[in-house]
Amino acid sequence: MKSLVIHAPRDLRIEDGPDETPGPGEVQIAIAAGGICGSDLHYYQHGGFGTVRIKEPMILGHEVSGHITALGADVTGLRVGQLVAVSPSRPCGSCKYCQEGTHNHCLNMRFYGSAMPFPHIQGAFRQVLVANQRQCAPADGLTAGEAAMAEPLAVCLHGARQAGELLGKRVLVTGCGPIGLLCILAARRAGAAEIVATDLTDFTLKMAAENGADRVINAQKEPDALKSYEADKGTFDVLFECTGAAPALIGGIAAMRPRGVIVQLGLGGDMTLPVQAITAKELRLCGSFRFHEEFFTGVELMRKGLINVKPLITQTLDLADAVKAFELASDRTQAMKAQIAFA
Repeated sequence: MKSLVIHAPRDLRIEDGPDETPGPGEVQIAIAAGGICGSDLHYYQHGGFGTVRIKEPMILGHEVSGHITALGADVTGLRVGQLVAVSPSRPCGSCKYCQEGTHNHCLNMRFYGSAMPFPHIQGAFRQVLVANQRQCAPADGLTAGEAAMAEPLAVCLHGARQAGELLGKRVLVTGCGPIGLLCILAARRAGAAEIVATDLTDFTLKMAAENGADRVINAQKEPDALKSYEADKGTFDVLFECTGAAPALIGGIAAMRPRGVIVQLGLGGDMTLPVQAITAKELRLCGSFRFHEEFFTGVELMRKGLINVKPLITQTLDLADAVKAFELASDRTQAMKAQIAFA
């Protein structure tokens, strides 16, 4: 069984490891597709992000799907050969946050491919994975690539829930990477009346326009384009901030109308914000972190044809070309979501 292991910045290796046998309530999965996420890129390029650093070799990856190859005892509702999307979120179920129903804040979370705890939580970029049946969402009718998009889609569905009512609302999305585009799809599905998207590259903006944005703005070429939305105390009801960059958030705040909702999905660093404007406009600034039940909801939306993620998958490379895939995924002039084929 081969897996994709990060040892240090730019030191990504394909290594052999033992196959695992499923225990009670578990299934063995032959991983078919894995999407390269921004956090994977941070580990690859910088060895981590913020205070989170790689301290030991770690298997990367948390956006995966595959076909079930064996069932452990007591597994029901799944079958050998079935395509499943695998949720990387494994809350303990017993801490105070799990008991409150906020599983994404679990105190003992085991999230695939995370260097936050030590020893690190090994990831899912491997040819064979054993997972709990509760992590597996049946993905019949989808491609393996689509099923592997369930994780980033779940992030954005959770963000949309944080925003509240979207029907008839005017929405601004800053940052048109995979999360930004999936926020556009989620907002459109929820009934947003108008969606404006900003980014710095024409490639990502073209994809945003093709996937539901009513207007796209290149903030580098048109730095004052949002000014027209600032009139009469602002325009937008909801801002999905997907860059983690202060200029994007600050510019978005100026274009928000009173009592609007800002959903911060982008992870950057700490920043200085125009608190007076937030206060005077009575804006609600709300974080959005991971997901829980939205994972299964996202798979169902894809299976029913209500959200189409296929156009976002721009490249699929074989496991042997993993380093090339990571380099490609870093290039926002030609890649939206790069995936690795494990089978």
